[in-house]
Amino acid sequence: MALIQAKGIKKVYNEDSVPLEVLKGLTFDIEEGEFVAIMGPSGSGKSTLLHIIGFLDPQTSGTFKFKGKGIQDYTEDELAKIRNKEMGFVFQAFNLLPRTTVYDNVKLPLIYSDRPATEWHEKIMRAIKIVGMEHRVHHETSQLSGGEKQRVAIARALVNEAKVIYADEPTGNLDSKSGAQIMRTLQQLNKEFGHTIVLITHETYTAENAKRIIKIKDGHIESDRKVRHRKDSRNGLKK
Repeated sequence: MALIQAKGIKKVYNEDSVPLEVLKGLTFDIEEGEFVAIMGPSGSGKSTLLHIIGFLDPQTSGTFKFKGKGIQDYTEDELAKIRNKEMGFVFQAFNLLPRTTVYDNVKLPLIYSDRPATEWHEKIMRAIKIVGMEHRVHHETSQLSGGEKQRVAIARALVNEAKVIYADEPTGNLDSKSGAQIMRTLQQLNKEFGHTIVLITHETYTAENAKRIIKIKDGHIESDRKVRHRKDSRNGLKK
């Protein structure tokens, strides 16, 4: 059974009582351990799709299942626990607390988890070490570069050992060198640690870091293909 199963996904918004169909019947599966890029131009529906497969927003019709169960099978509390424990989110804008240390930003998901506090320090430091930010652990995030902020955001997504990491335009606010470093980090999380990665991007160059590209246009899947000439990481992360 695939980790992520989407069948006939449609999403309709009502703007001023006028229906706007953003997603028009998308069907695909993502297996555990895959690295998939969902690519498309602005307005194609890729971020809307991310919200659905991240249990942040329900589809209008069609079915979406994560580990065999759909959003309708859970209470709101259960959905919150799944998003906290099974899913990690990385956004273009980082969404870090600016006058708070790296350590405390990475700790945030644990505060809302059911993990005993005695385990927190070990998990926080492991996540920080994986992304190579031990030397900045007590710095406030306002003191970090854009690339460092995104690595902290990835550590925060990792701290609960999520099965899948959803990365929404994670290089969008970064220069090319920092962006390449973030993509190396995501590749190694997939290759060395087995995380399923779902990357949202509008850039072909970025998408080709994945193993598979699902291309969306005007709310439809235009293509779904394996990446032939994949950009590959050369720098390993710390275990």
